Amino acid sequence: MSAGAAETAAVQEVQEVQAVLDGDGGLGRIVLNRPRALNSLTHGMITAIRATLDDWAADDRVRAVVLTGAGERGLCAGADLRAMHADVTAGGAGTRAFFRDEYRVNALIARYPKPFVAVMDGITMGGGIGLSAHAAVRIVTERSVIAMPETRIGLTPDVGGSLLLARAPGEFGTHLGLTSASIGPADALLCGFADHFVPSSRLPELLDALAGGADPAATVAAHAEPAPTAGTTGAGEATGTTGTTGPAGLAAQQEWIDACYAADTVEEIVRLLLDSGVPEAKEAAELLLGNSPTAVKVTLAALRRARTLPSLEAALDQEYRISCAALDRPDLAEGIRAQVIDKDRDPQWSPRTLAEVTEAEVASFLAPREGDELGLA
Repeated sequence: MSAGAAETAAVQEVQEVQAVLDGDGGLGRIVLNRPRALNSLTHGMITAIRATLDDWAADDRVRAVVLTGAGERGLCAGADLRAMHADVTAGGAGTRAFFRDEYRVNALIARYPKPFVAVMDGITMGGGIGLSAHAAVRIVTERSVIAMPETRIGLTPDVGGSLLLARAPGEFGTHLGLTSASIGPADALLCGFADHFVPSSRLPELLDALAGGADPAATVAAHAEPAPTAGTTGAGEATGTTGTTGPAGLAAQQEWIDACYAADTVEEIVRLLLDSGVPEAKEAAELLLGNSPTAVKVTLAALRRARTLPSLEAALDQEYRISCAALDRPDLAEGIRAQVIDKDRDPQWSPRTLAEVTEAEVASFLAPREGDELGLA
C-alpha cells in the first residue's frame, strides 16, 4: 500500500485488505476482506496492514483506527491454512517469513500511537486474535466466538496468545490453550481478550460516531452493555475447534478447571480431568487427547514460562522460536491436512502419545534459534 494512496483518503485495496479514511473525524478503517474464507490472513494482507498502520501513524489527519472484518461471519479465522499447508509441505520458508511479519504487526498494534479499536464480531481465532486482542479498545458481540485453536493443528498458541492465556484468571488460559476450546463474549471479557460487549445491531451507529470524531474509549463504553452470561459449545469452522465451556460459562466451572490444570504435567492434568467426576472435565480431557501430543506439551511449557515474561514482545520472541520449530516437525502439516484439507478429523500425530514426547523434545522448541531470532524484546 503506497503512502500516496493513503494521502488521497480514497479506498485502497491491496490483495484482500481495504483501508479508508472515513468521515470528517479522522477515522482510519481497515477491513479484512475475504469473507468467503472467514477473512483468513495471507502474507500479503499482513504486509498491507503493516504499510497502512505505518502510513497512518505519521498522518496527522488520522486520529484513530478501527479494524473490522467483511461479512457477518467473523473478524478473522486466523491464517490461511490451505496456503500454509502448501508452503509447509514444500519446506516452510514462506510460512517462517509470514510468522516474522505477522508477529511484528501484533507488536505494532499493541504499541500503536493512536487509539486502535478492534471489532471482534463473529469468529475471531488465531491470527485474528493477534490483530485484535492487543488493541487499545476491544469489542465483542453476541456473535463472537473466540479461540486459540492451534493445538488442534499441531501448533501452539502464537500471535501473543500465549501471554493472553497465561494472564487469564486462574487456569482458564491453560484449559483453553490445551483443549483449543472456543468461548463466547462473556468469557472473552472474563479472560481478558476483550474490554466491552456491544450488540452487533449497535455497531453501525458506533462506527458512525467514531467517524464523526468521537473519543474512541468513551464512545465504545457508551455503546456497551452487559454481556450475555452463557458460554459457547459451538464449533470453530476453520479448525474443527469445539467449545467446552457449557451454558454457564467458565466462571461456573473454575473450581475443577483450577484444580485440574494446576498440575505440572499434561499427563497429570489428563488424569485429574478424567478422575474429577465432572462431565465437562471429561470432555475437556477427550479434546486435549485428540490434539497433537507434542503441541499440547509444548503449549503447557510455553504458558508456564509466559507467566514470567515481562512483555508482549518477549512472548512473541518465544512464540517465534516455537512456531519455527513446528515447521521442522510433521504434526503441523498433518494437523492442517486432517482439519482443513481432507477434513477427515483423523490426524496421525507423530509421536502419537503424550508418553512418547520427551522433555528434551519440548525444550528444543523453546531453545534460541541460532541466527534466526525475532528480536522484538
